[in-house]
Amino acid sequence: MFCVTTHHQQAGQFSILLLRSEATHGYDDMVQAFLDVQPTTANHWRSLILFGRNVASYKFALARSLLEMADRRDDFIRLDELAAPFSRHLCEHVAASPKQATSPTSKFLDACRLANAGTLPGDQLRDLTVRLGFTNVIDAFHRLGPADLPIRFFMDERAQSRGIRITDELRGLVQMDVTQELTDETEARWRLVETAWELGVSHPLIEHDAEQGSLAVRRRDRRAAVTSVRAALNGYQKGCCFYCFGKIAIVPGPTLADVDHFLPWSTRAHIGGNVDGVWNLVLSCQACNRGPAGKHDLVPALGILHRLHTRNEFLILSHHPLRETLMMQTGLTSGGRASFLQNAWGEVALQRGARWEPIAVAARAF
Repeated sequence: MFCVTTHHQQAGQFSILLLRSEATHGYDDMVQAFLDVQPTTANHWRSLILFGRNVASYKFALARSLLEMADRRDDFIRLDELAAPFSRHLCEHVAASPKQATSPTSKFLDACRLANAGTLPGDQLRDLTVRLGFTNVIDAFHRLGPADLPIRFFMDERAQSRGIRITDELRGLVQMDVTQELTDETEARWRLVETAWELGVSHPLIEHDAEQGSLAVRRRDRRAAVTSVRAALNGYQKGCCFYCFGKIAIVPGPTLADVDHFLPWSTRAHIGGNVDGVWNLVLSCQACNRGPAGKHDLVPALGILHRLHTRNEFLILSHHPLRETLMMQTGLTSGGRASFLQNAWGEVALQRGARWEPIAVAARAF
C-alpha cells in the first residue's frame, strides 16, 4: 500500500515523534510498556529473559532446563532431577566461554570446569549443583526490576520437598508451541551476555554479518559470530513481523523471517553508511519485505518510525553489547536517538517520493 506526501509535510511531523520520545522513561515504565501490549504468557516469559539484570548466567540455564521439562507428566521436579539439565547447559557454555558471571570466583562454575576436564564424576557434579547451583537463581528467577512478575512458571517447594513445582503457565508454553522459539531466544541472549562479560561490555560493538545471518564482534581483526540475528531480535518483536504483526518463524521453513533494513540498503549513501547498523535491522515476514505489495526499496511511512524507536528502546533495556552498540550508533539518550532516526529518515525521504504503509494482519504487538 502506498501513500505520497511532501517532505515538508513529513518534516512537520518530525517534532511529534520527538516529543513522544523526549521524556526519559524509566526501566519499569519500559518493561511495563512491553507487557501492556499482548500480555501473553510467552511475552511474560520473554520479559524475564530479555530485561532481567544478570550477574551470572544461572538464570539462562534454569530457563533452558524449565523449557526442556515443561511437558513432563509429573509437575514436581526434585532438585537432583533439575540438576542434570541445569549443569549440562552451564558446562556447555563454560566450555565455549569461561566467564559466566561478573564475580571473579564461583565454586559451582569451578565444578563445571572440572566436569568438563573429566576430573569430576557426574554424580559429584549433580550433588554440587543441588548444593551450590540453585542458591540464588530459584529465588530470583521471577524478579523483574524491584518486584516479581505476577505470572509464575514454577513454585518454590525446596523447604518442604527439596524441589520445585511447574505451573500451568509453563505447561501452556508447550501448548502454544513456542518452546523452541523461546529456547532460541534464551540462548541468543545468553550468548550476548557472556560475550559482554568476556570482552568487556563497553569494548565490543555488534556487527551484522549478512552472509552468516548472525551478529558478530571483532576479535583481533577478525569477525567472530556471536548468535543468530533472528534469535537475537525475535523476542523484542514478540515473534511477530515488524510491519504487519503476522506470525514469523526464526527456523527454516515457509514462514522464516527476513532480516530487513528498515531504511533500504540502497539508501546507504544518504545516511553515512550506517544502514547495516542493528538500529536499522528488523524481522519481517516475506510478504511485507518482498511480496507483490511489499516494501522492497521503498521508505516506510513516518508513523512506523516511532515503532522502530520503541523496538530500539526495548533493545537498550538489555544489558549486553546490543545496548552499547545502539547507543554508539544512534545516541546516548532517548531523545537523541529519536532525533537520529528522524534525521536519517528525513535524508532518505528527500530522495524517495512514495511512502510504504503496511497492512496489519494481526493486532499490534509492540
